Amino acid sequence: MCGHEHPRHEHHHARGPWRGRRGFPSREEWVERLEAHRDRLERDLGNVDELLKRLRDEQPQTTSV
Repeated sequence: MCGHEHPRHEHHHARGPWRGRRGFPSREEWVERLEAHRDRLERDLGNVDELLKRLRDEQPQTTSV
């Protein structure tokens, strides 16, 4: 050896939510996944809006010491 270590090159295979045994999803699968994602985002946005409204409507409580 020459006194220093060489970095190992790890091979990462494309395996994730978009890749699998069948390869890339079809156009219909993309539409279905993206619509589901949009629906989740809209629900989350509604939750955030509701929380902001409640926080704005509440009167800040002052504590006397």
